[in-house]
Amino acid sequence: MEELELEQMAEEIAELLDKKDIPKLKQVLTPMNPADIALIFQEVDEAKLPFLYRILPKELAAEVFVEMDGDEQELLIRAFSDRELHEMLDELYMDDTVDLIEEMPANVVTRILKNCDAKTRQTINEILKYPKDSAGALMTIEFVSLIEGMTVEQAFERIKRTGIDKETIYTCYVTDRSRKLKGVVTAKDLMLADSGTIVDDIMETNVIFVDTLEDKEVVAKQFQKYDLLALPVVDGEQRLVGIITVDDAIDVIEEEATEDISKMAAVNPLEDTYFKTSVFKHARNRFLWLFVLMLSATVTGLIIQHYEAAIAAIPALVAFIPTLMDTGGNCGSQASAMIIRGLAVGEIKTSDYFRAVWKELRIALLVGLALSMVNTVRVFIMYGATIESGAQVIPTYMFAIVTACAMVVTITTAKFLGCSMPILASKIKIDPALMASPMITTIVDAVSVLAYFSIVTTILNAYF
Repeated sequence: MEELELEQMAEEIAELLDKKDIPKLKQVLTPMNPADIALIFQEVDEAKLPFLYRILPKELAAEVFVEMDGDEQELLIRAFSDRELHEMLDELYMDDTVDLIEEMPANVVTRILKNCDAKTRQTINEILKYPKDSAGALMTIEFVSLIEGMTVEQAFERIKRTGIDKETIYTCYVTDRSRKLKGVVTAKDLMLADSGTIVDDIMETNVIFVDTLEDKEVVAKQFQKYDLLALPVVDGEQRLVGIITVDDAIDVIEEEATEDISKMAAVNPLEDTYFKTSVFKHARNRFLWLFVLMLSATVTGLIIQHYEAAIAAIPALVAFIPTLMDTGGNCGSQASAMIIRGLAVGEIKTSDYFRAVWKELRIALLVGLALSMVNTVRVFIMYGATIESGAQVIPTYMFAIVTACAMVVTITTAKFLGCSMPILASKIKIDPALMASPMITTIVDAVSVLAYFSIVTTILNAYF
């Protein structure tokens, strides 16, 4: 549903709420997608939210609850009676229940566990024992398993008997009597086979699976690589203990992308949404990186200070510093963004270091020469044939040569650093996103100023 439609729908629901027209509210809400209802609920007055939520049919209410924001979920749980909470938890899939428990405060968690049956509590505790970023913590235990040796007819009977409580019935997993994973078969394969066919004869035995302790980012990449709808999770003895569905993998991809974007901007990742994070937390998350980058930028200042005599003699030198620093920083950011993206999607590996560097150096040469020519034209347009700077009168072509050489050196250095740093960070198991634009820009600034003044002093000293 489009944003404008959602706004109009939210206004309509607000009017119906004021009138307490429950039949009309049911009529409007019931056909809607749970995700859209959750968005509309964000616009509802908190005092009226429990009332509106109770209007929804039980199954739809549970689906909407999963899509809702953590603060709204907590508000509803506090408003629920024990019976309502128990009924809602019965409708949730196990992985959603675990996610809920991980996000809620301790007193709310206590109440949730109190309203779960003993078997559910045991399962929740087992899942919570896995590391937070592992496949075990991400998986659900609600899947369809078939026993090897079953016929297609028996498989359908099992699916009909147990499938109503499962997160997906399209993909079924075949195990032996000790729950060891043997194969996978889809509902399509079963429907196209004769009822007497043995499941073993139509199952796929080359199964893609992950261990319970596998990192969830690796798990998400498996979904991208193999176009999976679900991925089985096995323990150390290859016994099937759960599955991860594509919707959970998408959540991981979004989470990792958000984290990388934050790191690339030199900001610590937020634990909550932008508006729900306080000003103090925003400032705290940004301060440390800005502090480090500010201190590192003093190197650039020291380099400029070292060449005070040259600047005093030829003040016009200062006018070219921003151009070089900005160009170098932008070139480094371009290279790092491409490399970080390549590492993230698997296009670039750490073993490709020299190939990537060689490619970026050639790009740097072409870009450097092109920008140098443009900058040379700019210099002549701005200054004419000569530049009068202090007591010095310098032919403009000398400045053009200096800036052109400095431009090529700066761009080459920036491209090299922008390419090298993310790959080397990945090699030593550091998130490549940390080596993004703020870090590279700070280093390139110092290098570009040093290169500029070194070339200036060398060429102009030779000239005079």
